[in-house]
Amino acid sequence: MIQVYIVLHPTLLHMKIPHIILYTKTGCHWGAQAILFLDEKHIPFEERNMTENDAYRREAIEKSGQWKCPTLDIAGHILADSDAKQIESYLVSIGVL
Repeated sequence: MIQVYIVLHPTLLHMKIPHIILYTKTGCHWGAQAILFLDEKHIPFEERNMTENDAYRREAIEKSGQWKCPTLDIAGHILADSDAKQIESYLVSIGVL
């Protein structure tokens, strides 16, 4: 069993933050950039490494039709093979940023 602890930055306490799953691969530069972006914005997320866990790889493929990195599931909305600008744009569009 994996336990996930989320600590919200005080500036986010008034916001409704959607559940974010970030599918990554070991050594992926774009995945690292997505992690850095979310961390810098103090946005909680659950990382699922597809390289280390075949079930996460299958899950990402089922949700997005591929297993490129990074792929995000933001409360059911899939951003496949995205970058920090696409992530930011979507989070702005739903009022998180």
